[in-house]
Amino acid sequence: MMNALRIAVVGYGNIGRYAVEAVAAAPDMELAGVVRRSAVTSAEEAKQLADIPVVTDVGQLGQVDVAILCGPTRSIPETAPQYLARGIHTVDSYDIHGESLWRLRADLDAVGKKHGRVAVVAAGWDPGSDSLLRALFLAMAPKGITYTNFGPGMSMGHSVCAKGKPGVRDALSMTIPTGTGVHRRMVYVELEANADLADVTAAIKADPYFAHDDTRVFAVSSIDDIKDMGHGVQMERKGVSGATHNQLFEFRMTINNPALTSQIMVSAARAAARHLQPGAYTLPEIAPMDMLPGDRETLVKTLI
Repeated sequence: MMNALRIAVVGYGNIGRYAVEAVAAAPDMELAGVVRRSAVTSAEEAKQLADIPVVTDVGQLGQVDVAILCGPTRSIPETAPQYLARGIHTVDSYDIHGESLWRLRADLDAVGKKHGRVAVVAAGWDPGSDSLLRALFLAMAPKGITYTNFGPGMSMGHSVCAKGKPGVRDALSMTIPTGTGVHRRMVYVELEANADLADVTAAIKADPYFAHDDTRVFAVSSIDDIKDMGHGVQMERKGVSGATHNQLFEFRMTINNPALTSQIMVSAARAAARHLQPGAYTLPEIAPMDMLPGDRETLVKTLI
């Protein structure tokens, strides 16, 4: 039997909390500890982390095989290279699509190869597991159109982005699907004293996270009173298999957003440490079986 992988969870926000649970449930992993910028800050956190090492530097945890990076997306380009340079594989849930994601993959590919380590990039559910499904849909019907309809539900990346704007104490960004891959962003903000809603709205709408969608911003007295971490997706592809038209595929799920994100990251950590050569990868580049515990023969006999 292989030794258990030692996992560090970096950050203890929404995703970090669920990542701790996912590591604890994995049969071939053990939690080395949680890395964060400061010590436990509340009685609730103290209870949750009572038996878990909490440190400000990963070096205090001894051997660590993989770091699950649970910080904000925009922190990943700075954070991931630091862990790779220390000889630790990384998994992140970077959630900005397109050229930005490709540049991060290219940068971490070079750092990973230099230090003999693996970086799994954008290992959430979209980008992430949905990306894998889009690739499978494309293989099933090479000609056609795929629509990805998110929500209705809370977008963590967009919420963190909105919360970071000047004058915002807390924020919730809801993604509302309007069909054919088009979405509306309903952003609810709890303002700081003397903050101006018009200024906050302008700052949010100008950010690349929101600039390409119909975005509407509302002030509320309490984000906690309206927050729900549920989310979901419906993916559809209508296309052509060979010369046969009218092939229609559909995938739908309703989820707890951070719980699924963290589970995919933890599964990707297994592939990073056990199966992949040094460099950077996105989820469609990884064999799904490499993300599962167990030996290949048993998995093949069970799944095929």
